[in-house]
Amino acid sequence: MREVAVIGVGTSQFGKRSDVQLVELAWESIREALKDSGVSQKDVDFVVTGNLGMWSSEPLPAVVISEYAGLNPTGTMKVEAACATGSAAVMVAYSAIQAGLADIAMAVGVEKMNESPLHNVVEFIGRAGNYFWEFQNFGLTFPAYYALHAVSYMAKFGITEEDLGLVAVKNHYYGSKNPKAQFQKPISIEEVLKSPYVAYPLKLYDCSPVTDGSSCVILASEDVVREYTDTPVWIRGIGTASDTANLSKRKEFWGLKAARVAAEQAYKMAGVHEPLGFFDVAEVHDCFTIAEIMAYEDLGFAKQGEGVELLKEEQTYIGGKIPVNLDGGLKAKGHPIGATGISMIAELTKQLQQRVEKDRQTDIINGNALAHNVGGTGHYAYVTVLSLNRR
Repeated sequence: MREVAVIGVGTSQFGKRSDVQLVELAWESIREALKDSGVSQKDVDFVVTGNLGMWSSEPLPAVVISEYAGLNPTGTMKVEAACATGSAAVMVAYSAIQAGLADIAMAVGVEKMNESPLHNVVEFIGRAGNYFWEFQNFGLTFPAYYALHAVSYMAKFGITEEDLGLVAVKNHYYGSKNPKAQFQKPISIEEVLKSPYVAYPLKLYDCSPVTDGSSCVILASEDVVREYTDTPVWIRGIGTASDTANLSKRKEFWGLKAARVAAEQAYKMAGVHEPLGFFDVAEVHDCFTIAEIMAYEDLGFAKQGEGVELLKEEQTYIGGKIPVNLDGGLKAKGHPIGATGISMIAELTKQLQQRVEKDRQTDIINGNALAHNVGGTGHYAYVTVLSLNRR
């Protein structure tokens, strides 16, 4: 199996993008990634588009994006894995190269969520679990799913609403330093606690926003990578797992089994034994504040029930043991579902290459980074290990 590296990345401005159509939004990140890599459209052997798209007017995004971006007649396809769609797209592109079907592959994720009214978007996302059992019978919205996790976690481990709010404060702090983030203003813990409840105990500032945006990564095989860059970022490991669609069938609510299994797979592939000392930086799926705390534990950064201590001690800030979500995360950067996982890998690539804005660039010592991308409430999970070092 051939090794695969990231050679170029691009990300659009995130937010409410009524100024562009879907294909134009995708082109913003594709154009940036092509320029970043030095790859031309004719060099790309395969294109994977990540798009959930229920709220968007374009039913065949892979086709129209490839045409608009000048990528025809290159083969293309659309993939979907709920909120983990972006990482799924990267995995498919990676697999095509590893199998020898392509030397250069592109993964582009794009979402125009604001094309639909907010109440429709809330309904569509609420269908992400078991539609007939949970949504139709009990009317669970997506915040309500994670509220179940939060209440369960709080009851078992004794954390508070203020503890949850520490995630929002950190991620908005770094979002304020990211010119492409949807929210570029710091917030205080007082503002978090005063914000209205969405689904108890989750408040407005505990929830990620509805976002339009795109992100793109270009991958290359070990055979051609040096033709394009002297600083490739290698994909050292990928893990993926799933869990029950129906939450009532799960044995616990204070962690995500799929994320733990995906992490074990990725760590084994990459040779990771002690994650807290191995990674310089991480991007984790903070669709809600409780999700980031659970991610610390699912990924082995903290023991179960102790993740909040990393926040209290500011160990997930720059200068701490494991800086997390230095682009603002889903919470402040935004969460355009099909683009989220790809934007994580784009951010980590630039962090490893020390190319992000100075006041949110962390020290790179080991040359390793981790992306954790969850679909639904652990219905899908992808963990990707990136490194400046080959296996």
